[in-house]
Amino acid sequence: MSKRKVKKYSSSFKARVVLEALKEEKTLSQIGSEYRVDPKNIHNWKKEFLANAELVFDKEKAVSEFKEQIKDKERQIDALYRQNGKLNLLLDWAKKKSQEYGLPVPEGDSYLEQIS
Repeated sequence: MSKRKVKKYSSSFKARVVLEALKEEKTLSQIGSEYRVDPKNIHNWKKEFLANAELVFDKEKAVSEFKEQIKDKERQIDALYRQNGKLNLLLDWAKKKSQEYGLPVPEGDSYLEQIS
């Protein structure tokens, strides 16, 4: 069984094909055979192009959306760092108490390997 190779198209190529499709001088099948692209791909590219056409004239909107996504990811990372810090504190406390009671304290990652 061979894997099907997915062909990647550049954004400039997609734009050229979509603009050709928007002219509506040829059918999608004709354009597809001319550019050797599946007509379904052309249809999807055209749909995506029309859905995002306003971004050409309002670049700030696109930038602000990405900035908000970056802020959300940074908040998530900060929360994970806080949680990691708390867990490390608890682990250190548990190790200290284990030593006080004479219980064996695993060193390094050997304990993690045992429980996984």
